[in-house]
Amino acid sequence: MPRFEMLNSTLQSQEDEDVSWKERLSHFTWSWFECTMSTGALATLLSEQPYTFHGLRTIGKVVFILDLVLFVTFLALITIRFSLNKGSLTKSLHDGKESFYFGTFWVSIGMIIYCIQAYGVPSCGQWLVTTSEALFWMYAGSVLLSATFQYHVIFDLERLSVQEMMPAWILPLYPFLVLGPVAGTLLYSQPRPSSALPILIGGIAFQGLGWCFAFIQYTLYITRLTSGVVPDEAERPGMYVAVGPAAYTCNALIVLGSQAQVILPPGFLGITTVPVGDICKAVGVFAGIFLWLVGFWFFALGTVGLIHGWKNAHFTLNWWAVILPNAGLTIALIQIGNVFGSVGIKAVCSSMTILLCGAWFWVAALNIKAVWRGQILWPHKDEDMEDVEGREQ
Repeated sequence: MPRFEMLNSTLQSQEDEDVSWKERLSHFTWSWFECTMSTGALATLLSEQPYTFHGLRTIGKVVFILDLVLFVTFLALITIRFSLNKGSLTKSLHDGKESFYFGTFWVSIGMIIYCIQAYGVPSCGQWLVTTSEALFWMYAGSVLLSATFQYHVIFDLERLSVQEMMPAWILPLYPFLVLGPVAGTLLYSQPRPSSALPILIGGIAFQGLGWCFAFIQYTLYITRLTSGVVPDEAERPGMYVAVGPAAYTCNALIVLGSQAQVILPPGFLGITTVPVGDICKAVGVFAGIFLWLVGFWFFALGTVGLIHGWKNAHFTLNWWAVILPNAGLTIALIQIGNVFGSVGIKAVCSSMTILLCGAWFWVAALNIKAVWRGQILWPHKDEDMEDVEGREQ
């Protein structure tokens, strides 16, 4: 019997149970921050549009404010969960499934910093530029510590099978994949070269860590797929997470390379025969193009898998993965279109943005419906689904 049907038959008797909201909040997991990181990614996408119209920035600001409200709300709800259930914080960071989604909390913060630069700095002036610089370095240090200790816990205490590998395993280091684009957008307003140069170098280093680890994880993911172990239908939207590493690295290489052209001083690294900034831009652009199609291939693979298993799919919070990685893919293509001045590429990006906005409303409606019907935020649902098979929570 397929796993989905087995869980359905096992849980059918629970549909009409009277479960209090207090108990439901005990199942508020880290994966809810997939919603905020995707909402933040949509706000960043709206800020990068090649073609604008009157009111577009206002729409972007509204989405950003919504993201802030959701983030604060989710932070309060998960704090209530940990307060009501002694030891649940430690369990959530040790769980072989939920612990990976702790990374979505940090990615959400990264998207907020990106949006502060995109929407706040133009209106607030120099004090926010300095604040953004401080936030960047504080964020980088925090995610480095978080990812190091989290993977130590996973490697030391968990025994995970390659046959169960999902792109979500990358999530603890996903913040580094967005640090490059965040650095790139901060550079537009940072004093040069005093603050801009360290951020440029840091952005390259952090992006390198994220990409190298994600590339290693790609091999495990492909090993699973070539073994014929395709993710369950409900988990297939999570396949889009694999789009993000290539997409955001493409974005970072192009933006940081372009910024290097204007930030790096003459004679940088003692090289006086050629302009180092021009070389950085050329290498960054072509390396970014090299990676963009990798991201698109994972997008195509995830789309085919999602369509193929559509009939047996049901909503989980993994469905928010439709937004953030593909927003990164679209922004990367916008950067490519800007570099080459291609009207056609920019038009395609506008169409992709419209589709992603529609996808956000669609996933949001499914999320609300799932909460209302007790399909998530419910005992033995979402991350708790393994409990049905006898696993201790």
